[in-house]
Amino acid sequence: MKKYLLIGIGIIVMIPIVFLGYIVYSFEYETKRLINYQPRLTTEVYDRNGNKIANLFSDEHRYYVSYQNIPPRLIEALLAIEDTTFFEHCGVNPDAVMRAIIKDVTAGKLKEGASTITQQLVKNTLLTREKKFSRKFKEVLYSIRIEQELTKEQILERYFNEIYLGHGYYGIKTASDGYFRKPLKELTLKEMAMLVGLPKAPNFYSPTKNYELSLGRANRVIGRMYDLGWIDQPTYDKATQERPKVFNDTLSKNSGPYIIDEVMRQLGDAFPDIRSGGYKIYTTIDMRLQEAGYKALQSGRNEILKRAQEAGDLDENMQTQLNGALISLDPRSGEVLAMVGGYDYSLSPYNRVTQAKRQPGSAFKPFIYQVALDSGMTPASMVPDIARTYTYAGDDGEEKTWKPKNFKNEYKGMVTMRDALVHSRNLATINMVSDMGFSKITDGLRRFGIVENLPPDLSIALGTISISPIDLAKYYTMFASGGALTNPILVRQVITPRGETIRYENKSRQVDTPEQIYLMTSILKDVVGYGTGTGARVGGMEIAGKTGTTNKNVDAWFAGYSPTVETVVWFGHDNNTPMRRSETGGRAAAPVFRYYYEDMLRIYPNTKRYFDLPAGVYRAPTNDQNSSDNFTDTSAAPDTTQESAPKTDEKLVF
Repeated sequence: MKKYLLIGIGIIVMIPIVFLGYIVYSFEYETKRLINYQPRLTTEVYDRNGNKIANLFSDEHRYYVSYQNIPPRLIEALLAIEDTTFFEHCGVNPDAVMRAIIKDVTAGKLKEGASTITQQLVKNTLLTREKKFSRKFKEVLYSIRIEQELTKEQILERYFNEIYLGHGYYGIKTASDGYFRKPLKELTLKEMAMLVGLPKAPNFYSPTKNYELSLGRANRVIGRMYDLGWIDQPTYDKATQERPKVFNDTLSKNSGPYIIDEVMRQLGDAFPDIRSGGYKIYTTIDMRLQEAGYKALQSGRNEILKRAQEAGDLDENMQTQLNGALISLDPRSGEVLAMVGGYDYSLSPYNRVTQAKRQPGSAFKPFIYQVALDSGMTPASMVPDIARTYTYAGDDGEEKTWKPKNFKNEYKGMVTMRDALVHSRNLATINMVSDMGFSKITDGLRRFGIVENLPPDLSIALGTISISPIDLAKYYTMFASGGALTNPILVRQVITPRGETIRYENKSRQVDTPEQIYLMTSILKDVVGYGTGTGARVGGMEIAGKTGTTNKNVDAWFAGYSPTVETVVWFGHDNNTPMRRSETGGRAAAPVFRYYYEDMLRIYPNTKRYFDLPAGVYRAPTNDQNSSDNFTDTSAAPDTTQESAPKTDEKLVF
């Protein structure tokens, strides 16, 4: 009997010890989350000019602010309405607790809160909102523990960053930016009062839902500050009469969804916490040019549909499948200025700039002709524009024939290389490749960095390679930059919450000389001047470029450049069905290029407009009177009577 009595006494003694151990363990485990505070933070994405493109977050949209950057008046407003004796108590206000206990006992349930700021922080961060005595007991104990571990300033910093303030905003900095589009230091007293009045009932007092109730709550905050003697009468009068403007913004503020998706794809592996790490990502995008590109693409699509409707050919397939893409970049730095992956992201998030691989058609021909120029030919060299029949062995081993044609079934006989490219003569290009030797062409292309998906036959002369718009833009940088192949780059730098800066350097290599490349530029200027690309002409600016139309009009392209900006435009059906026969690169894509550049000149009127003539490029005699400059050689004696393209120091100002 005595044995069992001792066991019983032991159990009775152990119960409070175990309970106390549980509380201590609970203290250490639970409060550690608040002591070592690491909240989920919103990542912000900006364009090259510091304009915000989007917020990236998962569950909670939160910007962080340190205590040193919280205005003293904002702290006073909070203490006035929530916890006047905050700097005097140890986490719990005994007087307020006694008043609350009396009311709770009288009511038979938890009715009066009497929570200090520390208790509110504990409740919002570590506990649930259920009204039970056990939860309240934990809240008191945790608050005392927090006050032992953290300074008052640290507690306030955590409170201001953790508290929910309605409309999906977590933290005071987030709410200030969202409701008022202001940094904390620019808030008026009334705006501060509106914010600190929200924690009591954030959805009820949300200024985007109940503006008048929010003002009334704010006036009570201001009145409390006046009663405490923290503000004077004129300040009180001015603040209570103010009616601040409130914005009802979306949380993401995503004004460039195709850009944001691509940023996520590029940085996701390096920053797996990109949606919660609080990074600042600075892209190369110019949002003014991004908007110009979007409008240009929309305009081009509308014109295609309009032409189809007027011809009675508009069908459901065209309406649902017709789409386009535009990418614009600085060819020397590779920095992407605009990236429009489709005409409507809400209908299709598929980014046709980076994800779609299509045949470029004749837009690929300049690379073939550049190989020819580098092999010793000149723009005045003659090539045969005549029909030929080629034989080859099919997959089944049987002999087959290939009879390529020009677009309009016209054959000019012997033509200059300039004329062949300006008028996109397929037979002249194929014959030139055949005469030079297929391997010589592919070797030259590989020297330019073009190595993937090269077709193993003469169809390479017609641009049957599969390529994305961004990769075509990459290869065109060799023309637009004067011989340097430059990788497109979308992200300039990432700044971590700790202030570390990670910069992204671009890669570029010289693949040809400026003199040889200028020969191609002079031809491509004629493409726009009087060839297939006249739809891309821009008044007062020199443009070089090339159209591309694939078999059965499945794809329509224009790839071109000014002295400082390069742009590629594509149109086609997403399901690879043909467009109308009349929708060529010159008719569908080139006008979009022109629309975009005209808008760019309105935005940046000081953009450089004329190409510089390299010192080693000279004029040679030619019979082509249409050409704008007829530069045909890089070795002949200079024609001192020929005035070179005007030079200017004007640059595209970003």
